[in-house]
Amino acid sequence: MKTDTSDMWRVTSDEGDDVRSLWRSYRLSLVTSAPTKKRTRHSPPVTCPPSPVTRHASPVPCPASAFTLIELLTVIAIMGVLAALLLPVVGAVKKHQYLYNTQAEMAKLETAIDRYKAAYGFYPPSPTNPPTAGNPSTLVNQLYYELVGTVLTNVGALYLTLDGSASIDVGQVPNAFTGIGGFVNCTKPGGGEDSSAARNFLPDLKPNQIWIGYTNSPATEGVNLLICSMGGPNATYQPLGQQDLNPWRYNSSSPANNPGSYDLWVQLVIGKQTNLISNWTKQVQINSPLP
Repeated sequence: MKTDTSDMWRVTSDEGDDVRSLWRSYRLSLVTSAPTKKRTRHSPPVTCPPSPVTRHASPVPCPASAFTLIELLTVIAIMGVLAALLLPVVGAVKKHQYLYNTQAEMAKLETAIDRYKAAYGFYPPSPTNPPTAGNPSTLVNQLYYELVGTVLTNVGALYLTLDGSASIDVGQVPNAFTGIGGFVNCTKPGGGEDSSAARNFLPDLKPNQIWIGYTNSPATEGVNLLICSMGGPNATYQPLGQQDLNPWRYNSSSPANNPGSYDLWVQLVIGKQTNLISNWTKQVQINSPLP
């Protein structure tokens, strides 16, 4: 009996004819039943695997594979577990960033205050009423004006900052800052040769470190304040009644933690905790009663 021999198959001619006939019928059924797809000019046709007889790829389109419902649910469950593991880590990193940036800002303020003392022989004055819990007005101080420097103008009796970005009426200074009659770091007209010109000890101050136009009763004119650029950062923490208005607390008139020097601090609310950053300790104090 005559046989056809290939690399992988060895069948008789009659059996081969039967197999080929069945394969042609199967291919014809696929062509008539499979939905036709519009092919683009550059998309190659999807072919079925080679037939067991011809060992050539078939041009008949094959059905595309897809994810099962169980596979999709498994992927979703894995993503949920990963999110639950990563969220606490992200929160801790964010908190560390808030604290680190605030401590860096405080270091720059300390440098400016030390330069001020080197120039004038004393630290910048502060209001006679120190920052007190429950009394928001005592959180307001004139540290911004003392560190950036001012000019006392003849016209209108105004204090004008050296960069010209802010001004305050002379008569409003005692109302805004308790016990303060004027600014020391100030260029006064007709001061003579012995009077020193004002200097800017904070030349790199950024816009997000300044609050412009806060009105502190009984003053009727808004003043500028040095604030923490991190804000609260909790939006509900508003020591002066406005979001992101978190001023640096400053006390050189009666410092309790640095006698003979000054106290400088700010509170940050992160999560459910208050975090005190101060110049008398490098450790962040949690839930301190200070304002």
